[in-house]
Amino acid sequence: MAFDLCVLILGNGGREHALALAMSRDRTVTALHCAPGNPGTAAVATNHPVDINDGHAVTRLARRLGVNLVVIGPEGPLVAGVADVVRGAGIATFGPSRAAAQIEGSKAFAKEIMVAAGVPTAASRYCTTLDQVAAAVDEFGAPYVVKDDGLAAGKGVIVTDDRAAALAHAADCLPVIVEEFLDGPEVSLFAITDGLTAVPLQPAQDFKRAGDGDEGPNTGGMGAYTPLPWAPPGLVDEVMSTVIEPTISEMGRRGTPFAGLLYAGLALTSRGLKVVEFNCRFGDPETQAVLAKLDSPLGQVLYHAAVGHLEAFGQLAWRTGSAVVVVMAANGYPATPELGGVIRGPRLVASDDNVHVIHAGTARVGADLVANGGRVLGVVAEGPTLAQARADAYAAIAELDFPSGYCRSDIALKAERGEVDPPPGFAATSAMAQYAADASDSEMGEW
Repeated sequence: MAFDLCVLILGNGGREHALALAMSRDRTVTALHCAPGNPGTAAVATNHPVDINDGHAVTRLARRLGVNLVVIGPEGPLVAGVADVVRGAGIATFGPSRAAAQIEGSKAFAKEIMVAAGVPTAASRYCTTLDQVAAAVDEFGAPYVVKDDGLAAGKGVIVTDDRAAALAHAADCLPVIVEEFLDGPEVSLFAITDGLTAVPLQPAQDFKRAGDGDEGPNTGGMGAYTPLPWAPPGLVDEVMSTVIEPTISEMGRRGTPFAGLLYAGLALTSRGLKVVEFNCRFGDPETQAVLAKLDSPLGQVLYHAAVGHLEAFGQLAWRTGSAVVVVMAANGYPATPELGGVIRGPRLVASDDNVHVIHAGTARVGADLVANGGRVLGVVAEGPTLAQARADAYAAIAELDFPSGYCRSDIALKAERGEVDPPPGFAATSAMAQYAADASDSEMGEW
């Protein structure tokens, strides 16, 4: 049974603005707060200053506001255990415990979970020295994949044909995971779970490289679209049965149930479905596109998950059509972004059509809206077709005046043209059988 919610969203990025917009469409959310929020969230919620990594400070704020649901956006507070503190104070909290958040906080831990749960993933090696890294990259060969074991805001991985670059990346962030390269298109699938029941959101595809044609350095994400017109039938069911549900079961078996948002980054390879990574929170920028299509009341869904009654809610409802988000980043991102650039144009505060602008890294300086981060805006468009959504997103970008910003021009272009396909031989029903055949290859070893 639905009832009124007073919601506090923690974070100040594009993900949190997207969550706030979706919450504002839920008629049962009668009061909406963000901490610390940003100029975008201020249009639909009340912003409050707080240290989001201080669980006791968050608890005091939630009590003062009369909050009955706290939603933790970023991974940092989750890995720091903020959900444990707020939940321990008797306030319903959407977000995993500190122990469960290690599925993103440590890639070595995530690999351990996957192997124990029988989840298909890339073969890998955990390396604590450069000699171990050198041996691992030589074992797997190019392209070389080296991942920081800890949190890195989506930028702790290098995929390169340059062996020296792979070793240099490892030297900066030991310990690391060295993996085999996974071919095929990548897919992001989010699942909301209370630790027992899990429901999927629509799958999306994001774009990690800074430049057109997937060139340039890795970023936190330069755009995304949903749904996936090229996805094989049964893909979501396959991911739920072979990835999400076994992972949740394994976490529960260990006494650290995962309740919150489990993000599975996937590759549809010539050897079947493989997990690239897990995250313990809504992904950004995929969330900006996915939540634009959600027709279910988000507040009620997250509350039911937070209190352990997700089975009472059922499956999620979605609006028809497609959504595309194109990220506008500050020049110099992801290395040293140019901060302070003034941004002008329509839809920066509100929109009454099929396009809206998400604030990811903005600030107010007097009357001006300025860039205050690497990824600054997410321009989201909905349309009856992917082509229309994409065209409307780029038309809206053309109306913005942001001289010190840039974006990719090819977000969702290949999908629009019908040029995205799983590798030959891939089938959505093949992953479990293929994994059984490849089980020994998927296990993680330590040198």
